[in-house]
Amino acid sequence: FFSSLLLDFRLALIQLHVSAVKSDNLQRACGLVREASARGAKVVALPECFNSPYGTQYFKEYAEKIPGESTQKLSEVAKECSIYLVGGSIPEEDDGKLYNTCAVFGPDGAILAKHRKVHLFDINIPGKIQFKESETLSPGNSFSMFDTPYCKVGLGICYDIRFAEMAQVYGQKGCQLLIYPGAFNLTTGPAHWELLQRGRAVDNQVYIATVSPARDEKASYVAWGHSTVVNPWGEVIAKAGAEETVIYTDIDLKKLAEIRQQIPILSQKRCDLYGIEMKK
Repeated sequence: FFSSLLLDFRLALIQLHVSAVKSDNLQRACGLVREASARGAKVVALPECFNSPYGTQYFKEYAEKIPGESTQKLSEVAKECSIYLVGGSIPEEDDGKLYNTCAVFGPDGAILAKHRKVHLFDINIPGKIQFKESETLSPGNSFSMFDTPYCKVGLGICYDIRFAEMAQVYGQKGCQLLIYPGAFNLTTGPAHWELLQRGRAVDNQVYIATVSPARDEKASYVAWGHSTVVNPWGEVIAKAGAEETVIYTDIDLKKLAEIRQQIPILSQKRCDLYGIEMKK
């Protein structure tokens, strides 16, 4: 039922400053969503862990059911603004387990997708950073996509972007934009944040968007910031600094089609020699 015409659309990424007060985070997030909509954004995305501080010590305290308080607010503002809203992520509680979960809402306020972070962030870089999400979180077990009148969109959360296979599956399934709410840190951010996005974009000839919280030097986990959009040619076409801001970019699906025509890697894959498949 969606038009086959290639429609450009404006994407907004909200690099929210996240505080320890959930109600304040929700109020400011919804205010910035309204601002983005007023500036013509049709798809709006919030950062990872936008309603609570990021850290294993916080997940249980801030966790909610979905639907619940935070997702209800997102549903209402998506409907009010008649936009597609990618709700960053929140700590979700379900049947005694905790997940890092992104809920997506359509222009009618209905939930379109619920992505539970598939790859948990367990790393140890001696002298720099150690973090273990699996101490408190359980992993999701599914891919998550949703349709818009513009294109199909695939979802990942933060560490998911390091796994090229996931992005390839989304590409195979027809996604032309992948959105990753994510909070890289001051060690991995400067090293890999942009590199990973450009790699995923070029390999799959898709747009990649990442949405980070704003940097808070006083937080126990200091986010890198630098929310970014990369086009299918691998060019960075929008990028935030470290502070709270909203960045906008027009997603040009004609350009995507042209790039795929000029360098037709998707039809040149040697499926007789190798393959990536979605198992569930």
